Amino acid sequence: MAWLLLIIGGMFEVGFTTSLRFVDGFRNLPWTLAFLVSVTLSMGLLERAARVIPMGTAYAVWGGIGAVGTVAVGMALFDEPVNTARILLILLIIAAIAGLRLTA
Repeated sequence: MAWLLLIIGGMFEVGFTTSLRFVDGFRNLPWTLAFLVSVTLSMGLLERAARVIPMGTAYAVWGGIGAVGTVAVGMALFDEPVNTARILLILLIIAAIAGLRLTA
């Protein structure tokens, strides 16, 4: 259950980083609310998961999910570059996340 909470928390991290792109100095109220809800849920789920999963592992996995997800959203929605090097580096992050999961 802790791993599921951690994965969902990582997805909310993608939500808050994506929302952050649109908050416009926190003047855009809908996006600011989306940011605040996402960051609250993301951190709350990380905290809950870290009660069972070692904090270093939980934080690394949570951050990795957020990083990979944010890069994927950027490439899919915001015309960020897609090239072989970026894809290989994303795969390395995923491999590191899987490795941490297997050794926890």
